Amino acid sequence: MQNFILHWGEMGAKWGTNRSVAQIHALLHISPDPLTAEDISETLSLARSNVSTGLKELQSLGMVKSSRKLGDRRDHFHSIRDMFDLVNTVVESRREREFAPTIAALRDVQAEAEADATPAAVKARFKETLDTMEMFDHWYGEIARLPRGTQLAMLKLGARIARFLPKSGKDG
Repeated sequence: MQNFILHWGEMGAKWGTNRSVAQIHALLHISPDPLTAEDISETLSLARSNVSTGLKELQSLGMVKSSRKLGDRRDHFHSIRDMFDLVNTVVESRREREFAPTIAALRDVQAEAEADATPAAVKARFKETLDTMEMFDHWYGEIARLPRGTQLAMLKLGARIARFLPKSGKDG
């Protein structure tokens, strides 16, 4: 458990969050029962204020939910239990935070380049970059709308789907 929590915490920086937030998520992810902020603080040896801030961040990302227990005024926190839902939440959150703003910025840059003296080769590179990112974003949107069973079947099929596609060159 400790190694998992420590590794998840180290990965947090690579995922765009801090170590403490990632460790809180790791603990809630592996905990069979919801935990109070005090439980989390004690288990991870984190300041109660850090735990509160981390829980708010995780809740805003949709990765952690809170619940109440009869006779207990404290909130009890749990990670999304279903791994498919958790991965979808993470991917969608990162898309909204990182990918979508980059597409919007590229649209602005491309429009500005069309109106000024930007060299044609640079304009072409902007267009290629934007077109490719929009293509992946559109693909993601289409896949995300499919029923879960279809998504799982596609994931399990993986690269074997290439057997059903026409053989073509790299740019075909």
